[in-house]
Amino acid sequence: MVLRAIWFDLRISRRVDLIRVAVGAGPSCSIRAKVLPVTDVSAPLDRDRAKRGWRYRSAVAARVLLAAFGGYGVAALATAFLSLTLPMVRSEAVATATLLSFAILAGAVVWVFAARSLTRAAIGLGVPGALLGLGLWLVLALNPAGPPA
Repeated sequence: MVLRAIWFDLRISRRVDLIRVAVGAGPSCSIRAKVLPVTDVSAPLDRDRAKRGWRYRSAVAARVLLAAFGGYGVAALATAFLSLTLPMVRSEAVATATLLSFAILAGAVVWVFAARSLTRAAIGLGVPGALLGLGLWLVLALNPAGPPA
């Protein structure tokens, strides 16, 4: 079967799109398809956005700020803690901790936007951040040689 012609004739009347497709081996072969009525799907979304207003936008902005700064803080604390506690040569421990910090930062950003509320997102970053900060403080306090030069 040889494909002779393909054309689309799009006719838009009020709420019906009629798409005519002709494909065939001969001049009399054609396929006609009628698409179900199409409604304007953007109108309900616009109304929902208008209802939400500044509260929705400020909640999204707060999540972006929490993801950026909170994620960075957790990743930085994890890098410092892991670089001092990983049982490797210091340079390898720092490189490994730095590589892991990218995954930690990405996980923190995903967590902030996956949490049901901004409060849960903040708690979800605050608790690990506090634990990492406490662990880093303990490592630095208990290390007899002090922080590395």
